[in-house]
Amino acid sequence: MYPFFKQTQCLHSSLSHCSTLLHHSLSHKSSNFLKTVHAHFLKLGLNTYTYLGNRCIDLYTEFGHINDALKVFEDISYKNSTSWNICLKGLFKSGQFGKACHMFDGMPLRDVVSWNTMISGYASCGFSSHALELFVEMQGVGVRPSVFTFSILTSVVSSPCHAKQVHGRMIRSWMDLSNVVIGNSLITMYGKFGLVDYSFGVILTMKQLDVISWNSLIWACHRAGCQELALEQFCCMRAAELLPDQFTCSTLMSVCSSLRDLEKGKQVFAFCFKVGFVYNSIVSGAAIDLFSKCNRLEDAVRHFKEQEQWDSALCNSMISCYARHGLGEDALQLFVLTLRKNIRPTEYTVSCLLSSVSIFLPVELGNQVHALVPKLGFESDAVVANSLVDMYAKFGFIDDALNIFNEIKAKDLVSWNTIMMGLCYNGRVSVTLDLFKELIREGMPPDRITFAAVLLACNYGSMVDEGIKIFSLMEMEFGVKPEEEHYSYVVEILCRAGKVKEAIDIVEKMSCGTTPDIWRSIISACARYGDLQATEIVATKIMESSPQTSLPYLVLAQVYQISGRWESTVRVRKALGNRGSKELIGYSWVGIKNHVYTFGSNQLQHYGGKDIYLLLNLLVWEIETDFNV
Repeated sequence: MYPFFKQTQCLHSSLSHCSTLLHHSLSHKSSNFLKTVHAHFLKLGLNTYTYLGNRCIDLYTEFGHINDALKVFEDISYKNSTSWNICLKGLFKSGQFGKACHMFDGMPLRDVVSWNTMISGYASCGFSSHALELFVEMQGVGVRPSVFTFSILTSVVSSPCHAKQVHGRMIRSWMDLSNVVIGNSLITMYGKFGLVDYSFGVILTMKQLDVISWNSLIWACHRAGCQELALEQFCCMRAAELLPDQFTCSTLMSVCSSLRDLEKGKQVFAFCFKVGFVYNSIVSGAAIDLFSKCNRLEDAVRHFKEQEQWDSALCNSMISCYARHGLGEDALQLFVLTLRKNIRPTEYTVSCLLSSVSIFLPVELGNQVHALVPKLGFESDAVVANSLVDMYAKFGFIDDALNIFNEIKAKDLVSWNTIMMGLCYNGRVSVTLDLFKELIREGMPPDRITFAAVLLACNYGSMVDEGIKIFSLMEMEFGVKPEEEHYSYVVEILCRAGKVKEAIDIVEKMSCGTTPDIWRSIISACARYGDLQATEIVATKIMESSPQTSLPYLVLAQVYQISGRWESTVRVRKALGNRGSKELIGYSWVGIKNHVYTFGSNQLQHYGGKDIYLLLNLLVWEIETDFNV
């Protein structure tokens, strides 16, 4: 028994002393200590006091004991708004969403804190649209939003249009937009959608900028792809005599990763050493990512091994690094090691592993990773589900991929794009087009990847009219400007249908500029349909734009030979021989158990390759022998 409990009369005479006891519970970080204090309150009849009850509820929710908190809540004689709000917050924190909504509906008085707690709770559970609806309802009952209200809303907006509406609502609510907290939230909000100009507009309205302001602006530039502009903002930050923090350094290294600029990245890394940030897991993770993207795998591995403590962020970076360099088995081994160290994997960890498995490892390992998903509670996570769909589609198990897609409750555009690409590559052309129509009916705007999948499906299915129609509606109806891949698919659709002239007309009108790959599709079609004049024109264009390739010479020689122009054939072949061009080598691979076998140019690049080819030769000999007999 603790000594101070002997002086029970002190508890009767001084509520402040009781509050001190509760404070000791938090400082000791002991739920047992808190329960002991609470038990003495019950003996002394102090459990009905509002202030002490509120403190107990707050502490129980901090320790994750929501049931004990609810019991304390019931014992309070006079429940004020603070009592309700603390309990409401605790229910959300413990994941009891339904009970929280029921309590909110039964509250006698809802102040701005109550509404903020509900909006924040909806947002934390992923119900962004409901959070926005609740905000509208809040204003409808006459509750004035606070700075915190708008701070929550800026984190849940789902489109640039909603972002501008929230900003406009702030102005109409007479919010002080020069406030650094509001300003920082707006910068981050606009940065999320790549609206860098709006982020700079917010900066101009702020009277004071702190480190978070500059971090948000640098991050906004980085997310929008304006990497050089992000580095310029860092220079401005230093000119304002503000010291960068860990988030600044991690963002800067991500900028250098995007630029593939190892030298600038090393300068940031050296600064981290100087100020002591190098062992921060976020900074170290960014450094590993920098080394990985700059093809310095050995540096990434060395830096990872130098870390004294591991956490999920650091291990995620290293697993992603292994996966990026084709070391799928190493990524899987590190994952197993993190489990042994009781480091809980995140959704990103599982996503990286599934990407690694789908490229480098057998499907059995993918099934094992999939089995972990429900155990980790990630079955409703969109990122993990999308990775599973992608993995099964790449392995050819398209029905399994489609089942997982259908089970995703909140499908984002990545989900639709992933399954449509998977269906397309597995020959399910009609299903791909059906899903595209369903996507349009759902009101979700398609992007360039969506149209790439649909046009590729039309190409594989030889749907000329459908493909041309979709291509023409891209920019006119959906505002998606066609890029090189879209033009190449449409050109191939036309070329397969023998409409070479229409294909050439489209290529010559390309807004993004022609590329050798597109002309290669056309020249192959010209040769296939025996159009000598068109073949010569296209071959000349390819020779001018891509002089190192041998394709136009080979096609011309073939067409001249078919046409009986033997002198031209000899001349082209001689020109090809004088160029000394090298043949492109194609590769294929197959995974058997835990090994990946790679075939290229009549050579098996793996141990045991000679034995395999001897066995193949023996089989061929037996087949020929049986045939001759």
